[in-house]
Amino acid sequence: MFHKEGQKIIFITFLLVAIIVLSANYFIDIYWLKLLVQISALVFLIIVLQFFRNPKRNVIKTFDDILAPVDGKVVVIEEVEEKEYFKGKRIQVSIFMSPINVHVTRYPTSGQIVYSKYHPGKYLVAWHPKASEENERTTIVIKTPKFGEILYRQIAGALAKRIVNYAKVGESAHQGEDAGFIKFGSRVDLFLPLDAVITVKLNQKVIGAKTCIASIKQNED
Repeated sequence: MFHKEGQKIIFITFLLVAIIVLSANYFIDIYWLKLLVQISALVFLIIVLQFFRNPKRNVIKTFDDILAPVDGKVVVIEEVEEKEYFKGKRIQVSIFMSPINVHVTRYPTSGQIVYSKYHPGKYLVAWHPKASEENERTTIVIKTPKFGEILYRQIAGALAKRIVNYAKVGESAHQGEDAGFIKFGSRVDLFLPLDAVITVKLNQKVIGAKTCIASIKQNED
């Protein structure tokens, strides 16, 4: 299953690869060179297909947990000053996505979307400390019944040149469902309440809509 954001690119890539493979077959007489060109074209098609893959994730929705919005690796867990919306201290959890990760953004929790804003910006490498504030990005805030307001931010990286965001103010977010897409390597930041119980560790690999990032269950004992 492939994401709808990749349909046009996949179609164009398939046509180009087909033209290259057929052309090589007719116009290149050197066998090893012909084979090299054809295999290279097919490998490129496979890379494009795997980048836009959109695996189905069966989610048991809960208001008690914040789930990973993307696939990737946890690169930041720290208390920070969130300057755009909260203008106060929050726990930041950042997930870095390499080009080989699934790049679908999924809602980390269910609730009402109260803020959604796009910011043009730079294209610093996604793990740069200032990427969250200076790179091209979108900021989305979801009001939840138990965590209050939580914020997630899609951030472009050095290669990512397009962020797709489906979140609209006033609409409902449903945990685990498609919230957007980021093309090529990038990252997503979560900003959570200070009393949230973080359930992941630095350098841990997480799976979107599967891995629990934070919980409030322990606070209710």
